[in-house]
Amino acid sequence: MDNKNNNVFRLLALFNQFAMHMLVPIFLCSFLGYWLDQKMETGFLFILFFFLGALAGGRNVFLLARRVYDSDSTRPSESYAANLKKKNKEKERKHKSEV
Repeated sequence: MDNKNNNVFRLLALFNQFAMHMLVPIFLCSFLGYWLDQKMETGFLFILFFFLGALAGGRNVFLLARRVYDSDSTRPSESYAANLKKKNKEKERKHKSEV
């Protein structure tokens, strides 16, 4: 039961991390665009900076997802596959040297 609760809290923290990585750049860029619109008396910078923040947030989420996927211990790792290939090559060399 303790491990199950630990996984739930871990996933909840991960979800919050994804949300923060996406929302913070959007809000900051939107606020900057709104502020610049007010100072410069324009009307398009808010939209421009909003999309810039959305792109930055999307990039952040992508990088976080890739980092989480690479460190996920539930899937077979690439190092396991590399070790398996190395062992197979060693077996082949031993077999060739015996023959």
